Amino acid sequence: MGGSGGAVGPPPGRAVGGAVRGGTAGAPDVVCLGESMVAFLPSRPGRLADVPAFTRAVGGAESNTACALAAAGHRVRWISRVGADGFGDHLVAAVAAYGVDVSGVRRDPHRPTGVYFRTAADRAGAAHEVVYHRAGSAASAMSPRNIPYEEATAGRVLHLTGITPALSPGCRDLVAALTARRPGRPLVSFDLNHRPSLWPDPATARRVLLELARGADLVFAGEDEAADALDLHGPDAVREALPEPAVLVVKAGAAGATAFAREAVTGHDVRVRVPAPRVEVVSYAGAGDAFAAGYLDAALRGLPLAARLAHGHRAAAAVLAVPGDLAPPPGPAVPVPAPAPPVAGTGRREAVPGPPPASATGPVAGPATAPATAPGGRVGGGGADCGRLRPGPRRPQTGPDDDEEVRTR
Repeated sequence: MGGSGGAVGPPPGRAVGGAVRGGTAGAPDVVCLGESMVAFLPSRPGRLADVPAFTRAVGGAESNTACALAAAGHRVRWISRVGADGFGDHLVAAVAAYGVDVSGVRRDPHRPTGVYFRTAADRAGAAHEVVYHRAGSAASAMSPRNIPYEEATAGRVLHLTGITPALSPGCRDLVAALTARRPGRPLVSFDLNHRPSLWPDPATARRVLLELARGADLVFAGEDEAADALDLHGPDAVREALPEPAVLVVKAGAAGATAFAREAVTGHDVRVRVPAPRVEVVSYAGAGDAFAAGYLDAALRGLPLAARLAHGHRAAAAVLAVPGDLAPPPGPAVPVPAPAPPVAGTGRREAVPGPPPASATGPVAGPATAPATAPGGRVGGGGADCGRLRPGPRRPQTGPDDDEEVRTR
């Protein structure tokens, strides 16, 4: 697959939301920073105590997103720390095999690479166990002292999640420094990714996650995790608590996703809702990471807001249909028609496109093509575009959009 090339100009129409700055030669399109671990997946369904064998794989929210974006043709760099051990060797090689630049991964001779074990249930959404051995891992030692700010902000987009600040005080300081607003920084993308077992208490999780999200330009949050972590119920309540990000995306599983994007000219929000496609769910693992990758893929190509949500859904649907955290990227992101008129008396537009086709979730020969735009420009947030796309023939997904942790060691 070919890369996405150099600077991408703004799409036609009014720019909405955060801008992705034009890249420089050799610089990554996206930098993803966070811990990845070696995953042990069961040979058959059952309790952890009863599974006779496991298959080795890799898993981590940020590296999942990095791999998906690289597979879609973007220049992506992953920054992390791993142990100077065999698991670290495997992890770095596996992520690099997707075309991700791993030059930002440091080896720690004193701390191990994190690992986790996951059981499989007989059906998607049924109870399962996830046991993490990540306390004291090499990645938990990340901090502003050993991750240079200039390296983390070298791309057009910096993608972070709420998992990293939960790993240690140093990791929390690092993410706080990277989400602090300052001139010249890249677009900062932040996926809430709440993991209750990693936080000392719910109050700390709520305070820190809100602070970090308020510093980001683009925020992804599951409706269920916003309720659990932030005590915020429904997309409008989340937006009211998080007015600072230029774009806020609230995902609701099979019900689709709602995005709020601030218009550059008026400062008003455009509210766009895109239903999810129907898909036969095999596993929820990695679906939220894939959604973020699909959205960012479409954003980097200059597509409008509704098309970004639709492409995020398609990327998530591809992962929902396989047992692991990653799947071949979906077909090309497709623009949709012009925005709906403003909702009377609100100053806000709302567009409600139909769901993207689930049949578009298979592998493709090449990346999506951006609309013709002036070179060297900046990618805006896109208009509140709406259209009607046919739903797929499969039954809707149910349950959460990603794995939930059970306990951590």
